[in-house]
Amino acid sequence: MGQTLAARAAFTLDVRHSRFLAQAAPVESPAQALAFLDGVADPGATHNCWAYRIGAEYRSSDDGEPAGTAGRPILAAIDGQGLDQVMVVVTRWFGGIKLGAGGLVRAYGGAAAECLRTAPRRPLVTLRELRVRAGFEDLGTVHAVLAAAGAEKLDEAFDAEGVVMRVAVAEEAVGDLRERLRDSTRDRARIL
Repeated sequence: MGQTLAARAAFTLDVRHSRFLAQAAPVESPAQALAFLDGVADPGATHNCWAYRIGAEYRSSDDGEPAGTAGRPILAAIDGQGLDQVMVVVTRWFGGIKLGAGGLVRAYGGAAAECLRTAPRRPLVTLRELRVRAGFEDLGTVHAVLAAAGAEKLDEAFDAEGVVMRVAVAEEAVGDLRERLRDSTRDRARIL
């Protein structure tokens, strides 16, 4: 199971009079990542370089720095820490001394990596949507089992035999939920 950030994080690094501010946040979509960029980018800074990873999707930007010296090292920091659903923006205020390509890679990648290393993390939970059929006599039991499994009821539809509920539950809890429903209702409630 992968991890993402539990909250926003920041880290500041000074390299030969240039200041680098790395800011990271958990994001669930490219639009959310770019909204974070819009919120934290400093128009008065020399560069606002960034990268995000959301599953198989990723993007990065050198924002005017030499190609491959900022965005890619930031993305490598995200991947190197095994994180997903993360956006990192590293803002640079130029201090008058050129760092060279290697110095830029170390500064951008290092600021991003340290920001992510110290950031609070949480496990990424993959949710699975299921349909559960239960008779009226088992409704109370089914609701208790769903709550114990950490399942969220999305909606329910009643008919003459009972109810069909649409629920979201963590992928790794599906087997446990199936067993609990079977055992607590004598196999009357079922996942469809």
